[in-house]
Amino acid sequence: MNTNPIIIFGASGLGKAALEIFQSNDVVVYAFLDDNEKLHNTEINEVTVMGRTDDHGFLKLIGKKTDAFVAIDEREVRRKYFEMLNERRKVMPVNAIHSKATISSNAYFSYGIFANSGAVVGSFAKVGQGCILQSNAVVDYEATLGEFVHVGSGSIVHAGATVEDDVFIGAGVTIAGPLTVGKGARIGAGSVVVESVKAGETVFGNPAKPI
Repeated sequence: MNTNPIIIFGASGLGKAALEIFQSNDVVVYAFLDDNEKLHNTEINEVTVMGRTDDHGFLKLIGKKTDAFVAIDEREVRRKYFEMLNERRKVMPVNAIHSKATISSNAYFSYGIFANSGAVVGSFAKVGQGCILQSNAVVDYEATLGEFVHVGSGSIVHAGATVEDDVFIGAGVTIAGPLTVGKGARIGAGSVVVESVKAGETVFGNPAKPI
């Protein structure tokens, strides 16, 4: 876990959860930035929402005195901030890994990943940039998540499965076996996926079927 002070982009629920993660790892959070002006100058657990996400006075600190974490639920907005930090500040967001998450030392982790309490990532699994692993999500050994994948609470991506970029997996989903979930697919909460899912497809049920 990075030990530089952190600026968190986004002060909503995901931002608050990220704050808890950093504090559980004794990492100082310097400030929140959020475009909702009603939140400005308010405090969340003694950390102030300082201003907008495009405030150059704070952005110029990133990569020098602070690092950044992007806590934005909306995938395309989150991606935009990753690109901005890379292009303007020549940095990538740090990871927010809860102290009670279990990550194999042999797993591959990219940048800007959120892994909440109880999340498990197995041996030789791969997790791409910007992924969100909610509480008790499991990415089993040799499974692969692309970029900006959301894995809901209690969901299981079984060994050898491939989940491509921009996939949304709801809570309590089971992806059973070494199958592929195509780019941009959506899997409804509680579904059991027993066959590959096409790119852009939405599936739901047990077994999961297109809807």
